[in-house]
Amino acid sequence: MGGIFITLEGCDGSGKTTQVDLLKKRLKELEIPCLVTREPGGTPISEKVRSIILDEQNNSMVWRTEALLYAASRAQLIGENIVPSLNNGIHVICDRYVDSTLAYQGYGRGLNIDDLIAINDFATSGLKPHLTILLDIKPEEAIQRFSRRKTDRLEKEKLEFHQRVREGYLQIAKKEPDRFKIINALESIKEVHEEILNKVLSTLIN
Repeated sequence: MGGIFITLEGCDGSGKTTQVDLLKKRLKELEIPCLVTREPGGTPISEKVRSIILDEQNNSMVWRTEALLYAASRAQLIGENIVPSLNNGIHVICDRYVDSTLAYQGYGRGLNIDDLIAINDFATSGLKPHLTILLDIKPEEAIQRFSRRKTDRLEKEKLEFHQRVREGYLQIAKKEPDRFKIINALESIKEVHEEILNKVLSTLIN
């Protein structure tokens, strides 16, 4: 594949979406060919799945169903957009990927990690990011951020859930230090952006 695959991860409230938007704008200014997308979503089919997953009325959703829906949305995004872009030499920046499932449905929900890895290996055909940037923030700080806006079904979970998710992310990153770059999400938006940009450009250039 000619393109580089980069993902941004982090707990809800870490500022991921803001940073993805800033990164997209900067890469466009630098005339670097890039597809910026998100999970769940990114295609018409995947966006429909996203609406089901995040709908706060779907409180009866079984956790295995939740995990499978994420995988289904991911498979569509990869097959329709990500792999074709990479094959054409276009770099891909994705807001969330498999690590989100491991952190949220694995560590957060308590589903078997090996089962989740197997499901997502099938959904992604084993595609892994070249670089993953993890915006780290304590759940107590994150909740203060996203509680100011309309929250979705997962954001409404209790503090203990978000604490498990954060711990999950840190454990995942610890196992793959070469792929993960951890950034303190409590720094200013500009500082976080500059750190992300430097790491992304270093990966794209090298």
